Amino acid sequence: MLANFLIGLREGLEAALVVSILVAYLVKSERRHLLRHVWTGVGLAVLLSVAVTLGLGFQSRQLDFRSQELMGGTLSLVAVVFVTWMVFWMAGAARSMAGELRGRIDAAAGRWWSLVLLSFLAVGREGLETGVLLWTFGRTATGRDQPDGFQTTVEPLLAALLGIAVAVVLGYLIYRGAVSINLTWFFTVTGVLLILVAGGVLSYGIHDLQEIDVLPGLNSTLYDVSHVIDPNAWYGALLGGMFNFTPAPTVLEAVAWVLYVVPVTTLYLRALHRRTHSTTPAPARAAASNEGSTS
Repeated sequence: MLANFLIGLREGLEAALVVSILVAYLVKSERRHLLRHVWTGVGLAVLLSVAVTLGLGFQSRQLDFRSQELMGGTLSLVAVVFVTWMVFWMAGAARSMAGELRGRIDAAAGRWWSLVLLSFLAVGREGLETGVLLWTFGRTATGRDQPDGFQTTVEPLLAALLGIAVAVVLGYLIYRGAVSINLTWFFTVTGVLLILVAGGVLSYGIHDLQEIDVLPGLNSTLYDVSHVIDPNAWYGALLGGMFNFTPAPTVLEAVAWVLYVVPVTTLYLRALHRRTHSTTPAPARAAASNEGSTS
């Protein structure tokens, strides 16, 4: 459940920040009459996102077992790509997002449809990602041993909606200046957590493909700790809900998890480290260089 809440919170906050920047800039530049075009684009993006999420759920129920597993496994891999791209993109774009959006607003202000398209694309990208991720994570949260495991349950959806609702409230409070949060810290922590979540989704997708013989090794179990970590206990359910942990993974699942989580986490933290040091003011760097050359 926490994984779905985290997805809803992070994706929702990204979209809320975009909307708050658009609205605040138009208000401060005394162009309130253009706000209706922004809200039109936001509304269309929300409708599209809801349609995609519902469409995935309805479509999955019409498929046979092999098609369900093939669709689920494939979308799990797509979700991993989305999450990976999302955490790296947001790590680099958080500082420059406001300036880029303001420039786009100025360029689009003379054409109402451009503002609609700008807000639609800005929010719609987050919404489409959220739709695919929610369907995939909701599907994995039901468990592999349930006969209706391909169907998204109500609990993961409610958790995601709660995360989105919290994100909307935070976005509004940030817009009103009521709260100030460290977005760099927020996206760093959630980025690491989402990489772990994505590793679990990757393992789950591989298991789906193994079940229909698209990938080999279904019966090659690497280890079995079910006697230590009961998947039906609260702690087992917590690990399963957050990171799709399974007490008896196949060799391919475990190898894929390690080969994904370890290098991606390392690259992500290194990228954050480089960007943090690259933001040192140029005069300070120049002064440090001059001191070094004169000593």
